[in-house]
Amino acid sequence: MRKLALVLLLLVVAAGAVGAWLYQRAREPYRGYAGVEQFVDIPAGSGSRAIGDRLVSSGVIRDVTTYRLALWMNGEGRRLKAGEYRFDQPMTPSAVIAKIARGDVFVIPVTFPEGLTVAEMAAIFESHALGPASAFVAASKDASLVAAIDPAARDLEGYLFPETYALSRHTDAPRLVRLMVDRFLRVFTPAMKQAAQSHGLTVRQTMTLASIVEKETARPDERPLVASVYENRLRIGMPLQCDPTVIYALAKAGKYNGNLTREGLAFDSPYNTYRYPGLPPGPIAAPGKASIDAAIHPAEADFLYFVSRNDGSHVFARTLEEHNRNVQKYQVQYFREKRQQAGR
Repeated sequence: MRKLALVLLLLVVAAGAVGAWLYQRAREPYRGYAGVEQFVDIPAGSGSRAIGDRLVSSGVIRDVTTYRLALWMNGEGRRLKAGEYRFDQPMTPSAVIAKIARGDVFVIPVTFPEGLTVAEMAAIFESHALGPASAFVAASKDASLVAAIDPAARDLEGYLFPETYALSRHTDAPRLVRLMVDRFLRVFTPAMKQAAQSHGLTVRQTMTLASIVEKETARPDERPLVASVYENRLRIGMPLQCDPTVIYALAKAGKYNGNLTREGLAFDSPYNTYRYPGLPPGPIAAPGKASIDAAIHPAEADFLYFVSRNDGSHVFARTLEEHNRNVQKYQVQYFREKRQQAGR
């Protein structure tokens, strides 16, 4: 009996020791991969056992036994979420499981500011190592994505909504372009479309005017005023004479070097609003919601002109005489004084 009792005691002690050892393993940070970082992709529908196998084979958790013990201790077995996870430092199995239960997936935040062209967006896409710029440009030609609201569209210029997108490393250009168009379609509500129609504007005309507003001013208080200037000009048949439209035309032709010259203003393009009346054929950039709102709800003002004050703001005028005085003050005189100061 004494021998049996001793054996039982030894078994209990051994079991306790093993349990303590396993408990310690479940609390011990571990890193079994060689690189700076390790990505683990958990497909949708994966069970806890399959997830454990991926974590162990990737060197994130030491072994399956440790994983199962940590899973039991955490009680998170039914809450593990699919997605791609990034690991770049030693972590306890409990911390790994908690990360996956939170759904703390790895994403790349990509920001597209307002007022960019497709070509400029493509450069941002490439800079985040998501693919070549040419792939983004090619994907942006899928006009079928907006055919329901703009049958005349030949590409998606103006319809790729500017925002910050949280992307997977595996997001390709067509997928991102669809996300951006979907975001636009949520922002441009049926009520906005109806408001545009009440102003006699199609969706394409609205987005074209909004893109011009976006390029002309970044000040929220000025957007409705800028929109009203162009609406007033359209109403009376006055040329828009909008520099950003000419710059867009030159850039598309590879002829813009950062300076708009007299020769550039004469460039023959349907986007040149100095040469061709009315709105250009389509958007010249991607406007944000504020500029779209301004195009739909312009200010009730009778201004026909505006000129930069060179501080980000503009001064507006009703007559050409008043406008010429503003040009003399804020452009001619301003730059003359700047040159004089530089020569001292």
